Amino acid sequence: MATTTRAERVSGAFVKLTDTLVADYDVLDLLHTLVEESVGLLDVAAAGLVLADPSGELQVLASTSEQSQLVEVLQLRAGSGPCVECYSTGRPVVVEDIRALDRWEDFKAAALSQGFRSVHAVPMRLHARTIGAMGLFGANAGSLTAEDAAIGQALADVATISLMQERTIREASLVNEQLQRALNSRVLIEQAKGVIAHTAGVDMDEAFNRLRNHARAHNEGLHVTAGRIVDRSLNL
Repeated sequence: MATTTRAERVSGAFVKLTDTLVADYDVLDLLHTLVEESVGLLDVAAAGLVLADPSGELQVLASTSEQSQLVEVLQLRAGSGPCVECYSTGRPVVVEDIRALDRWEDFKAAALSQGFRSVHAVPMRLHARTIGAMGLFGANAGSLTAEDAAIGQALADVATISLMQERTIREASLVNEQLQRALNSRVLIEQAKGVIAHTAGVDMDEAFNRLRNHARAHNEGLHVTAGRIVDRSLNL
């Protein structure tokens, strides 16, 4: 069986990100691809991504597991944590051992309760503008290698550029429109996940996988498929 090199897998991740950039591309699909590829390539257990809405408030828009989503939500609710600081400063934030933290008590308790022991937050940044942050959560204490940290930042940079690229977003107001649309879709998707989990007897991670796979197989946006599930015109 042929094996792929690290360089080939990194290249493949960038191709997957750019493949999402079709006409009227799905912002949430792009962001979920970003966190999934980051976990697949880097020495981390999970990832979560927060973006600022039009009013400047951070919102969780993508995660690779319910555990990482919960940690992101709780740190935003507390108004403090590595991703919040990363967004505020526009610089990476590294916590090698969450157990040794002497601040961010709400984040610390949430992260440890979900089995995370380290986190590396990278900014979603283009030039002087930071629009969010991605948290890379480790199951063990320690920091990412310099190579992993660079790859994680590069993936985040590509996704940020994609969100703000000229051919689909021609003025700043449309950035906010895209993000607001994604936020609205996220609420619908969470409702659809709950419906699938209840009716099919699966956990929330499997519910999202079923939702996303169906949307891709039928060339639908995630929000379209989610809407059909919520109004009960589709069962998965």
